[in-house]
Amino acid sequence: MPTRVGPYQVAQFLGEGGMGSVYLAHSRGGRPVAVKVIRPELAREPSFRHRFAREVTAARAVNGAYTAPVVNADTECEQPWLATVFVSGPSLWQAVRANGPLTPEQVRRLGAGLAEALLDIHAGGIVHRDLKPQNVLMDTTGPRVIDFGIAHVTDLPPLTDPGALLGTPHFMSPEQIKGSKPTTASDVFSFGLVLSFAATDRSPFGTGSNAQLLYRIAHTEPDVRSLPDGLRVLVAACLAKHPGQRPTPAELLDALGHRAGPGAPPAPPAPRPYTPTLWEPQPRHGAVDLARNAQALLTDGLTDALLIEAAGHGS
Repeated sequence: MPTRVGPYQVAQFLGEGGMGSVYLAHSRGGRPVAVKVIRPELAREPSFRHRFAREVTAARAVNGAYTAPVVNADTECEQPWLATVFVSGPSLWQAVRANGPLTPEQVRRLGAGLAEALLDIHAGGIVHRDLKPQNVLMDTTGPRVIDFGIAHVTDLPPLTDPGALLGTPHFMSPEQIKGSKPTTASDVFSFGLVLSFAATDRSPFGTGSNAQLLYRIAHTEPDVRSLPDGLRVLVAACLAKHPGQRPTPAELLDALGHRAGPGAPPAPPAPRPYTPTLWEPQPRHGAVDLARNAQALLTDGLTDALLIEAAGHGS
């Protein structure tokens, strides 16, 4: 464990992911921060430096109450790093796995916070593309959305070629699976899956391999019967197959926020009928390019088994 990262004194190792390690550190004045440091072998790869620089750009564009703002970063040093406001709570994934599903009222408050976070993220010209329970920290003041590593930034060139598959399979939208251009509606679909997980500790698309879940998300209707009455219709609307049928974050905030009162949240308008197709060809790029999907999957640290399964279901 390093003793210092940039101007920060490292106090504790917090965890690691595919791109690097995260530490609790303190500024000279004692302010706690979370510092993400890229792994040395990846820091030598220009493509990873580029990706990390994009993450910093995306994270700096967002400054809301329900995100973890960037306080400092260095993308040009030998081992690039990013420092954000430290959030002491566990992730939503850890909280649900340790203590079970949240109560309906807790889910409503979670949803209101996440909807406000999406408003801030989208206002910055960003599509998160990886909203999932592991990227939601449970702060005492409300949820915090983190990790903009694969975010789509409107003012920057695409992170990957068109047709690439990026995201976490259990929490992807149908259009992400098809390799379509990401939109803010993709984050709303993931929002619906996150709320379902928080309320039930399971996916409305069932269990199974990643490829099976990819197929069901893109091709079958969710099973929301186990959700509480006040959330069932709202989550189902978020999980509409066609992006244009989903509510906006502003509509979600109206339904879940304090303005809705203490009772069951009102549901957004019912989605219009739409019949999706799996691996739907895109007008400009033709069928999804599985070679590009393969590279994206491998770059994002996913497994060969997932790649083989996804390719099999795409044929």
